Amino acid sequence: MNQHAVTSLAELEALYGEPMHASVAKESPVVNSEYQRLIEAAPFVAVASSGAGGLDCSPRGDGPGFVHVLDERTLAFPDRRGNNRLDTLRNVIDDPRIALLFLIPGVNLCLRVNGRAMLTTDPALRERFAAYSKLPVTVVMIEVDTLYFQCARALKRAALWSAEAYVKPSDLPSAGDLIQSVLSDFDGDGYDADLEERQARTLY
Repeated sequence: MNQHAVTSLAELEALYGEPMHASVAKESPVVNSEYQRLIEAAPFVAVASSGAGGLDCSPRGDGPGFVHVLDERTLAFPDRRGNNRLDTLRNVIDDPRIALLFLIPGVNLCLRVNGRAMLTTDPALRERFAAYSKLPVTVVMIEVDTLYFQCARALKRAALWSAEAYVKPSDLPSAGDLIQSVLSDFDGDGYDADLEERQARTLY
């Protein structure tokens, strides 16, 4: 073991000290009107879950407010078309605990939500999330345990919304390159050539 490893809560707390009062007091057990405004402005959320297959953190995105506030303790969002790995959904079936991290373009604070999720095929809820005449197969409903905003330091350090921080896609491996790096006989160039059309056709 690394001789400098921190292995106990006592060691950890001695290193960092007490949390600021506001960082703990800002937690809310309900979605109040101010936190609802953040949820309704967010077009993107990272969803963390765990289950028998392991941990997962998956992106979800749509128009701002695609995560609906059904009441002060309940959120819901559609499971749009994807790659059918179903990592998040499998985990929810196995372990309902879930965590969400909402990001809003141009805004340096983000919103964290912890709760418990369930999947539903309720017709009214599926219809509520219809897009381009297509219904999601399931809707993810979340019973909120706690929510709070994360301060701006991480996003400011990352300069996430700064144009100067943007990376040219051509400077990094493409989707086809990444698959081919694992499957040597995969046609990465062909995959990339069809990617834009395929994604546009299967977006919803």
